[in-house]
Parts: sequence; structure tokens; C-alpha cells
Amino acid sequence: MGSPIRNAMTVDVEDYFQVSAFANTISRDSWENQPCRVERNMDRILAIFAEHGIHATFFTLGWIAERYPAVVRRIVEQGHELASHGYGHLRASDQDRAQFAEDIGRAKALLEDIGGQEVKGYRAPSFSIGKDNMWALDVLQEAGYRYSSSIYPVKHDHYGVPDAPRFAYYPNGPEGLLEVPVSTVRFGEKNYPAGGGGFFRFFPYALSRWLLRRVNQRDGEAAIFYFHPWEIDPGQPRQSGISAKTRFRHYINLHRTEDRIKELASDFQWDRMDRIYLGAQ
Repeated sequence: MGSPIRNAMTVDVEDYFQVSAFANTISRDSWENQPCRVERNMDRILAIFAEHGIHATFFTLGWIAERYPAVVRRIVEQGHELASHGYGHLRASDQDRAQFAEDIGRAKALLEDIGGQEVKGYRAPSFSIGKDNMWALDVLQEAGYRYSSSIYPVKHDHYGVPDAPRFAYYPNGPEGLLEVPVSTVRFGEKNYPAGGGGFFRFFPYALSRWLLRRVNQRDGEAAIFYFHPWEIDPGQPRQSGISAKTRFRHYINLHRTEDRIKELASDFQWDRMDRIYLGAQ
């Protein structure tokens, strides 16, 4: 019997006020004045991973790294992979080629300067690379990135390419950038999310565990899981002036997420994206 499949644990390092769903409520100009909670939440996440011997990939905003360099250094010092979430949490689909190149180049240089390790991976905010901006993969490769985790093969009201491959592939051929999608399972003609986000918080943990095991056992593939530091923080400031749907999606079961992450840490084998997909040591 072979060894258990190593799955990829990933964290999108951003704070609660930077999520795309709050973009029309919390202006970018006000970010500096928002009570930032990412440090304390990252301390808890790193402690959970250390307790379970997990090495993960942290897709980190340049904006966060610039203001909290100690967080970046702790990620690296504890053996995790430092990766890029862009600089200012701008959706790739809202930028032109030059703007995108500036954003992802600035983030990569900043993270490498603070962390002292090569940044190989990138995840677009809100999985905002799709059929209309596939050029972004070329720009990432030109900037020195080696893989992306930005094309989500689901149908969603804010993102997704439902007919994209479910597992790691080269959208522009073997000489291009490697794309590693967040995990889904397929029932009938439709893909369903299986790798974290709001679905992990909404449904009972047992369902997420079953879905991830299905990816391992039926598909024979590594699962890609993601979450955000703010998702383990039920004490974060509550926002007014948001829609009922946004309120539900953002705040549902925040008080349960940390315990669910701990269960997830125990129930599966986890590793960094670069080790699983790039053969990094």
C-alpha cells in the first residue's frame, strides 16, 4: 500500500477589510485606518501548522508584507513557502496588461526582499484569471513566476471557468506556466467546490472531509485547500451597508473554522505547493 497522498495546504494572507466583497463598502483609501488583525490570526495559524507538522504555501499580499514584515519572516523561518497574492488585492480582470505586470512584479520583489526566498507561485485575488484575460499567465511567466493557482473550474457569480481542467495543467503548453486549480469534485456534468472558502464554513466538516478524500481516492490526485486568516476570526469588526448575501457569505460559521482547520490538519497529509508540483526540496 502506497504512502498517503500529500495535499497542498494554502493560505491567502489578507485582512478582513480587503476582501473583494467589501470593495464598495470599505474604500482602499481607508485601509490604513482599519484595525488590522492579520498578525494575531497568522500567529494562530502558524501555531496550528507547527503543532501538526504541516508546511504550507502562503499566498501573501504585498500590502500586508510591506506593513507586517515580521509575518513574512515567520512564514519563511518556519519552513513554509512564500508565494504572491499580488500587491493590493486588485482583481486581475480589472487591470490591463501593464497594470497587472506592475502589481505582480512589485509584490514579487517585495516578498523576496523581505522573505529572502524565491517567490514561485501566484494566486489571483478572487480567482480572477479566466477566458477573457488568459494573457495574465504570460505576464506572470515573464515576471519570473513558475506556477499559478488562479483559475477555479466552477460556476460562481464572481469568478470561475467551469470547463477548465480540474487538476494541474499547462494552459499555454508545456513551455508555459503551470496552473494548479483549487480542488473540485465532479458530479454529473458539473464541478462542485471541495477545497475551502465559504463552502468549507457553510457545510458540516464531514462533507469537506468526504469530498477531499474523494479527490485523493477516486481521482488519485492531491487536493488543493485554501482559507484566509480572517476566516478564523469571529471577533473581527462587523461591516454595515453590505447586502444580506455578502453578510451571510462572509460571516457564516467564523466561530467554527479554527476547530475545523485543526481537524483537517489531523485527517490528511499536507505539504507546500512547490514541493508537490515543482519538486522543490
